[in-house]
Amino acid sequence: ALGLARMMHDSAQAMGSVRHMAAALNLQAIIHAMGGDHAAAIGPYEEPLRSRVGYFGGMNTEPFGHTLARIFAELSTGIPGAGGFVLNQGDEGLLAALDKLGPAEASRNTQGGATIAAHAEHLRYGLSLMNAWAAQGGNPFAHARWYQAWRITTVDAGQWLAIRSGLRHEIDYWRTALGTPRTVNDLELGGMIGSVAHLAYHLGAIRQIHADARGPKDPTTDH
Repeated sequence: ALGLARMMHDSAQAMGSVRHMAAALNLQAIIHAMGGDHAAAIGPYEEPLRSRVGYFGGMNTEPFGHTLARIFAELSTGIPGAGGFVLNQGDEGLLAALDKLGPAEASRNTQGGATIAAHAEHLRYGLSLMNAWAAQGGNPFAHARWYQAWRITTVDAGQWLAIRSGLRHEIDYWRTALGTPRTVNDLELGGMIGSVAHLAYHLGAIRQIHADARGPKDPTTDH
């Protein structure tokens, strides 16, 4: 058990990654499963681990929150400077893609699936819940009404503007929240990381529905 504690501590220091820090959250359970004593096994490694993962009860997002915020910003508002992590150079991201579409285009779907407006409203609503959690804590998802967004079929100019404005507002607040250090448990951390992947998924889905929402091709390839 002591060797396991040393390995996790050294690995977290060397890699500084979410995966290794999250693994440390389960260290106490692993030690007990092996029949070891928590206090005796961790010994001199307890204090460094306490500072990295909130003493097995949580993790501070300071080491990686700014990176999550940067990738989220790239997906939503485009690539700053020469390049990014996900999008091609010159891609302006989700919000600019939606601004290129009028209400008729936003009311389109593919093969009977959700409309672009529904995807956008779904993202807005989900981020509003994440922002409520970031501001107030608790579980704003407990009574979430996800079905409402998926009922959207056609929108007029006013409705489409309201969806895009609301989404921009929630994106701005959530980008700030992602980069603000906080102590979270593994479920909350999953929600934060998942919010970035979730936005990427719907950006891709929207771009499959309408070509005008797509970004530029990679100038170094044919794709």
